[in-house]
Amino acid sequence: MTLRDAQRDTERWVAQYKDGYWAPAEQIVCLAEEVGELAREVNHRFGKKPRKPTESEGDLAGEMADIVFILCCLANSQGIDLDDAWKAHMRKLDTRDGERFERK
Repeated sequence: MTLRDAQRDTERWVAQYKDGYWAPAEQIVCLAEEVGELAREVNHRFGKKPRKPTESEGDLAGEMADIVFILCCLANSQGIDLDDAWKAHMRKLDTRDGERFERK
């Protein structure tokens, strides 16, 4: 699956609803909420904040998928192709950071 595939799946799902995509500011708030949920789960698993005895284990993969979905919503609503954006980002990293870190 590519990011483009994820964006198509997102578009197909959103298109069935009258209201469509939320406004960008609302999407960012939703993204922040989802990142917070991921952070909470990571903190429970790997950090210093133990889970309450009454709390069940969270879904790390599900929280990550929630973030990808919201990013796809934001990209689609702004006409951004995440595959293209990703490729450009990786080219930038290879150029900017190619000699910054020791390679294997």
